[in-house]
Amino acid sequence: MSYVNTKVILDRANKEYYGVGAFNINNLEFAQSILEACDEKKSPCILQTSEGAVKYAGNGDALRGARFFVGMVELYAQTLDIPVALHLDHGTDLKYIMACIKAGYSSVMIDASHFKFQENLEKTKEIVKIAHAAGVSVEAELGQLAGIEDNIQAAESVLVNPNEAKVFVEETEVDFLAPAIGTSHGAFKFKGDAKLDYERLAKVKEITGMPLVLHGASSVVQEMVAIAQKYGADFGGSKGVPSEVLKETVKFGINKVNTDTDLRMSFIAGLREFLANNPKEFDPRKYQKTAKEYVKKVVMDRIDVLGSFGKA
Repeated sequence: MSYVNTKVILDRANKEYYGVGAFNINNLEFAQSILEACDEKKSPCILQTSEGAVKYAGNGDALRGARFFVGMVELYAQTLDIPVALHLDHGTDLKYIMACIKAGYSSVMIDASHFKFQENLEKTKEIVKIAHAAGVSVEAELGQLAGIEDNIQAAESVLVNPNEAKVFVEETEVDFLAPAIGTSHGAFKFKGDAKLDYERLAKVKEITGMPLVLHGASSVVQEMVAIAQKYGADFGGSKGVPSEVLKETVKFGINKVNTDTDLRMSFIAGLREFLANNPKEFDPRKYQKTAKEYVKKVVMDRIDVLGSFGKA
């Protein structure tokens, strides 16, 4: 299957009622861990980068960073029997969106959700026109999520209006939509239990009929939190979206589930554990081994939760 347009993966997930994990990467080690997990599970795989990751990979040069990720992911995907896509997450800067389109990303997200509805619509429509001309699919967001992810922040959640969603998708011709239904970014999502608006989600799905995306979906895996904190990390009272809740969102129409925080936490847990037990080791190929294993475990668990096992 190799490297494909993200729309190919999500259209099937939408048709067959399952979710696909979209996993953030910053480097080779994260990409390896995720791709190996998806290959073993025979699951389609969506890798995604933030603008910050693109900047980091290109040492400040957006196009260089985007080309680095495309080259790495596309070449790796050619060795696997699963469909693999590469997505730009939370694109707010035209420079990064255009760099990813030019470099050959499978899809890009235009996040103009912090603007008023009409301005969000117009900005999204413009990017859709450019991206579709290049064979790249587009994700957009309606409503806002609380929390912080790279340079994205909102003081409070503003939930999606289903009627606006209908107008938005018809006029922009966007390929998949992220409706705000009560999640938030980062490791500190909720003061109490997770409470998502399933009714609102179901209404958006009914009206649009398109693949829907859940942002702020990391579960903050307590097993990994415990390991990391045992070896000196301090995650405070981190809370995420429980697996049972993620399963419910898939039932109500979510097809792409973003995961970033869980991967970072599992990586640092493995890294801290290994270094604490092997103080003389300085070879990164060795001291990152446990970290990669923990990332892989979290990804495989997420695949089982979302139902994409065997869907390659």
